[in-house]
Amino acid sequence: MKKGFMRFVLYLSLFLLFVGGVGAFGAVRSRADWISVRNISSPSFQGVKIPKYDPTKPTVAVVLGNPITEVFDFLVPYEMFAMTDEFNVYAVAPENKVAALTGGLDLIPHFSFEEMDGLLGKSPDLIVVPYMPMDDEGKYRPVRQWIQKHGKTKILSICSGSSNLADAGLLKGKTSTIHWRIVNQVTKTYPDTNWMRDQRFVQAGNITSSAGLTSGIDAVLYVISQQLGESAAVKIAKEMHYPSYHYVNNPKVEPYYIDKTEAIYYMNLAFQFQKKQVGVLLYEGMEESALASIFDTYSPLGTAKVFTISNSEGVITTKHDLNLVARYQVSNAPKIKRLLVPGTEAPTLSTYASQSWNEQDRGVQPEYIHSHKPDRFVFDATLEDLAKQEDLLTAKWAAKRLEYRPDHLELEGELFAWEAFITALMLGVGALLTGYLIDRRFLSKWV
Repeated sequence: MKKGFMRFVLYLSLFLLFVGGVGAFGAVRSRADWISVRNISSPSFQGVKIPKYDPTKPTVAVVLGNPITEVFDFLVPYEMFAMTDEFNVYAVAPENKVAALTGGLDLIPHFSFEEMDGLLGKSPDLIVVPYMPMDDEGKYRPVRQWIQKHGKTKILSICSGSSNLADAGLLKGKTSTIHWRIVNQVTKTYPDTNWMRDQRFVQAGNITSSAGLTSGIDAVLYVISQQLGESAAVKIAKEMHYPSYHYVNNPKVEPYYIDKTEAIYYMNLAFQFQKKQVGVLLYEGMEESALASIFDTYSPLGTAKVFTISNSEGVITTKHDLNLVARYQVSNAPKIKRLLVPGTEAPTLSTYASQSWNEQDRGVQPEYIHSHKPDRFVFDATLEDLAKQEDLLTAKWAAKRLEYRPDHLELEGELFAWEAFITALMLGVGALLTGYLIDRRFLSKWV
């Protein structure tokens, strides 16, 4: 009986060491890639473009955290409000220095908090709060304080940005929503808020909160409809080719839960050791949402590591005047498997940058991932590409993570993430063989 117990402990310990230990290492490494911040020198700020302030227009301030901000949560609302041409839209941060978005995208804010306050002399008319990790209290504190300072103005939180509002004490006694994966977590952490799981957005007093990622599009459209009229919101949705406008009028949905579909995510996160090295070419005039579709589809899944590349060290200005800074230039780019050029007009707008890349003769041709589907929502192309590059289960989970619920996606590819499965299987077999050898060498000799 004692020997049997010792065998059980031996095999279990080795399995946990081989499979659990290696898997935990892989997951930590993948997480580090997702929230990496710039550790290389930044170029000078020459060429930074700041949209002209028009005192006759309401001002929307989209917040950047310190040290990092969720990429979709920031880029997509910024673009949508700027598309209306009816708001002053600015990126604001604790300091006027290079800020990081998740997945490895960097940009320079238009104003620091102090500069924004000085320009307006009052609160912005609307503050957009993306999800900003709060792990580093020293760096995050100025963000919390600025949100609290302007807590009585209109606020729109995107995805898990409502956890930042709860942290600031702005959701006490109110109803809110948040990304479906952390509803249970915030219910325990902030029990004085009524957290809704079955709404894509919730309006409560001066605060509009949205659920997972693409739910933020519905919330932005709702706010636009309230500020400018529904025709303006419909116009923006059509320009984006967004297929789910009906949620703006009826945000109630069948809720998502953490279930067996999570398995593919954790398999990829833990056991995809041969991550695909993917470059994203930055160029003048690129669409913000197309860029977000790359970084929030490929980067968080544990299957790819994404690098920003430009043809020079200068600032790259997007279609609506965001100032991007690439981590690599064409001349010193790391070895990559693919070079994605996002945007429906990429073949035309990126000509100079693409030519600079081709002149390097790296053996990797630019891929214009959105231009062949200009009449579709940008996330359609990236999700369909993900299915072909990885597998169907990974693409379906990515859509679920994005809270994207279309039935029209044309997903084609392998059914399963074989690489991750085989890696886990080999580790399990290795644990069993090691246990068998130890058993034969030591335990079997016990009398």
